[in-house]
Amino acid sequence: MTRQHRKPVMAAALLTAFSALAYATPAAAADNPYGLGALWSNGDFIARTVLIIMVVMSVGTWYIMITKFLEQARMMKAAKEVKAKFWQAHDIKEGAAQLDTASPFRYIADTGITAAEHHEGTMQETIDLYSWTTMSIQRSVDFIQNRLQGGLAFLGTVGSTSPFVGLFGTVWGIYHALTAIGIAGQASIDKVAGPVGESLIMTAIGLGTAVPAVLGYNMLVRRNKGALDEVRNFAADVQSILIGGYRHETHEPSE
Repeated sequence: MTRQHRKPVMAAALLTAFSALAYATPAAAADNPYGLGALWSNGDFIARTVLIIMVVMSVGTWYIMITKFLEQARMMKAAKEVKAKFWQAHDIKEGAAQLDTASPFRYIADTGITAAEHHEGTMQETIDLYSWTTMSIQRSVDFIQNRLQGGLAFLGTVGSTSPFVGLFGTVWGIYHALTAIGIAGQASIDKVAGPVGESLIMTAIGLGTAVPAVLGYNMLVRRNKGALDEVRNFAADVQSILIGGYRHETHEPSE
């Protein structure tokens, strides 16, 4: 065989080998009697329900962690924008206008400005300007705090309960193993391996769901503290400006 004929033959042989390997690998995975596919196909209603619950917990955990990390990153970016734009303005209205409309710091500033300029009416006149603006700004800070803490309760719940959900799946798998032994009348490996493997998979999924939830919860709480410190400091500074004795409509000293 010449060299020119060898190259096409070798290429065809390699292509055939890769094709056979590609077809053999999924087939071997599909024939595994102790994998996730076997767990789903051979499991009963309880086992499938436990598996679905843990999958929902895991997906929800990662979704909340990613969205909260992005939200905190935007808030930290907005805090830098406040230092670069807001405090360089001539008055509080001009500074608020330079902030992004979705910024929580602009929300606080607009709330304070509105409270100071519309301190009027029979019921509001019974409250002094300082107390009225303080309550209005504090409500806006509380709203931002509640929004930042949204989803953390889910992470805490998943971190504390998912190991027990996995443990329940483990106990259920062991129960199936004992049932199979009792029906067969002998503890053969083929009767025990499937249910025991099912229980071990449940345990692994439960731990794999709980660990990211706990780590994400602790990290988000720590980052929330830093973000809320920035919000509270800004709110206190805005309050000091609002009660500084200036009319916010004309920027002239009040009489």
